[in-house]
Amino acid sequence: MNVPIRRVAIVMLAMFLVLMAATTWIQYVQASSLNNDPRNVRTLYREYGNNRGSIVVGGEEIALSTPVEDVFGYQRSYTNGELYAPLTGYYSVVYGRSALERSANGYLNGSSDSLWWSRVQNLISGEDPQGSSVELTIDPAAQQAAWDALGNQRGAVVALDPATGAVLAMVSKPSYDPNLLAGHTSADVTDAWNTLQSDEGDPLVNRAIAGNTYPPGSTFKLVTAAAALENGTVDADTLIDAPDQLQLPQSSSVLRNFGGSTCSGSGTMTLADALRISCNTAFGQLGIDVGDDALAEQAEKFGFGSELSIPMRVTPSRFPTGPEGKGLDGAQTALSSIGQFEVAVTPLQMAMVSAAIANDGELMTPYLIQQVRTPDLDVAFEASPSEFSTPISSETATALSEMMVGVVRDGTGTAAQISGVQVAGKTGTAENREDAPPHAWFTGFAPADDPQVVVAVVIENGGDAGSEATGGRLAAPIARSVMEAVVSR
Repeated sequence: MNVPIRRVAIVMLAMFLVLMAATTWIQYVQASSLNNDPRNVRTLYREYGNNRGSIVVGGEEIALSTPVEDVFGYQRSYTNGELYAPLTGYYSVVYGRSALERSANGYLNGSSDSLWWSRVQNLISGEDPQGSSVELTIDPAAQQAAWDALGNQRGAVVALDPATGAVLAMVSKPSYDPNLLAGHTSADVTDAWNTLQSDEGDPLVNRAIAGNTYPPGSTFKLVTAAAALENGTVDADTLIDAPDQLQLPQSSSVLRNFGGSTCSGSGTMTLADALRISCNTAFGQLGIDVGDDALAEQAEKFGFGSELSIPMRVTPSRFPTGPEGKGLDGAQTALSSIGQFEVAVTPLQMAMVSAAIANDGELMTPYLIQQVRTPDLDVAFEASPSEFSTPISSETATALSEMMVGVVRDGTGTAAQISGVQVAGKTGTAENREDAPPHAWFTGFAPADDPQVVVAVVIENGGDAGSEATGGRLAAPIARSVMEAVVSR
């Protein structure tokens, strides 16, 4: 073989080896990333060609797929779309998935490891792959009651079963219709998306668990009271300082009570009475006495700062740590003790605080999926309630529960009363911006002596009441409606 031919042969062999290496790299190493690339139209066609499983509430499908005569094969649709949108999310050929459509995607499209036997059966039988149905913990009556009671106000409602952690209701407003994003006409879907993106109400955000967290206002006094009770320095009947105004340490500012009111003519009152009328100065001083480290530790036990999935990701709530994590000064501690300064929470977090109190000090992990059923109706997954933490003792839980009953009986939360049912609760009115009305809060549970439901409600920027808003006026009646829907069933 002469030299030129040998050189050509070597070049051809090298090119063949490079081609083999490139093919192997693409088909094996890059296979997963290429399949999951949203620009891969074949992936879209393959996924939409499967019969995606339903999302079910109370035996009714709230998200389902039906056959259509187009390249995608199936059309995703949502019943009561706006009511359940914060839970279902959207399933879009243009914008992908959100909420449960994303976090439960493995169940819904049949690719979850727990569904491997169904996939084997489909392979053997030659049947088209089919997803599994996802059955939620939501109580339809409680969900509807929360939706109706919230009206056109911006905010969120969360209800839990304190004994298990099951989410009974989760409403966020404003909401949106996910059917608008599930269409197969890209231009229409894009127009709908752009409209939602430009909406100042942020309807795509589930305010119950994500987005911009809120200052909790006086609902955080439950955490402050828990820290004080846990360290053994006070009980419900202990007299604590309750001045007309509290000079904040290391500051020229003073802390006043709501509306400049007087909590006690004597300047002292019991812890129970301070919680009942939500005395700011009493809890500001109590927080200083307890200390920021104890407050931060107690908040952490309730779940502040924790990464949580229900299975949608929950934005962690936050108790401030001060500059460079070096702790709070006296003024910052006092303000944090009443749920102001830089304390920031989700409604779910405040529901978890009340849930621990209602459940004798044991906090259960919140969850949204009750079970998963294969197309053959076999149960592929069944929820098993688990303990998240034990943030307070049984004794502290009992004391807080009794104090919260006083709040609803003849304190700031009387609008949450239910005839014939003892209700425990705590109101909150949280300042957030100087140029905006306060957020209105309520969290509580019923029946107080045998809790079946825990609720947390937040209404943004005064809702219908504007600058006259308080948690007792706006949020408490909404909580009452949701609790009634559960305890009357």
